[in-house]
Amino acid sequence: MEQKYLFVAVDAALRAGEKILSIYNDPASDFEIERKADNSPLTIADRKAHETIATILQETPFPLLSEEGKHMEYAMRKNWSTLWIVDPLDGTKEFIKRNGEFTVNIALVHDGIPVMGVIYLPVKQELYFASESLGAFKLSGITALGDSASLEELINFSVRLPIDEPRKRFVIVASRSHLTPETETYIGEMKQQYEEVELISSGSSIKICLVAEGKADVYPRFAPTMEWDTAAGHAIARAAGMEIYQAGEALPLQYNKENLLNPWFIVERKRVNH
Repeated sequence: MEQKYLFVAVDAALRAGEKILSIYNDPASDFEIERKADNSPLTIADRKAHETIATILQETPFPLLSEEGKHMEYAMRKNWSTLWIVDPLDGTKEFIKRNGEFTVNIALVHDGIPVMGVIYLPVKQELYFASESLGAFKLSGITALGDSASLEELINFSVRLPIDEPRKRFVIVASRSHLTPETETYIGEMKQQYEEVELISSGSSIKICLVAEGKADVYPRFAPTMEWDTAAGHAIARAAGMEIYQAGEALPLQYNKENLLNPWFIVERKRVNH
């Protein structure tokens, strides 16, 4: 069952990516920027991607919680033991800057834990996908699924995460658009602990993927995020032996909460309990 739904989620992410790129690559497009209640930019690409994903996922038995969809009251949501949590276009600011650092995020969450995740980078044609039982994978150079494609075939062409590449530096990945004083303090503390510290800046959920991939050691996020920003990356990180911990706690992030705002967090290798 798990493999079937992972393949469906991959298909949805790739099709959403195709919709996004048709708008992103149109030189006449001004992205039809609107303003949401929180004053963040919303584009027609968000809506097109949401519609594409929602149409595909409605063939599954699980309800959908999407950034661009209608948010059900918690009185109803709390009864959803399994649900999809989706951000159809994560990194709208990066999209508007046209720097390519935006993603499609699709996660399947069971009892508050992300058990399956897909993240697609349409401009870079990179796909991250994972489930608890299969592990985490990265596939480069993909834009769509062939008629005869299967999950097994995708895995055969992918690399398993994390990729073990030895390096001397301690690598921190941080937000390109949301570097806070608290994050800068954390980076300063790490520089006292490690001889060589390298800082990578990136947008959207790519930051979580970089830790899952093994290209970065840690991603501290001391600024607001929502559940749909992290759920897919969290599933990929977990399947790669990483975890997203609440800042200052040994507790992972939880999903489908009454308040969909995440606490501050740190993405790092899974801690071993002594």
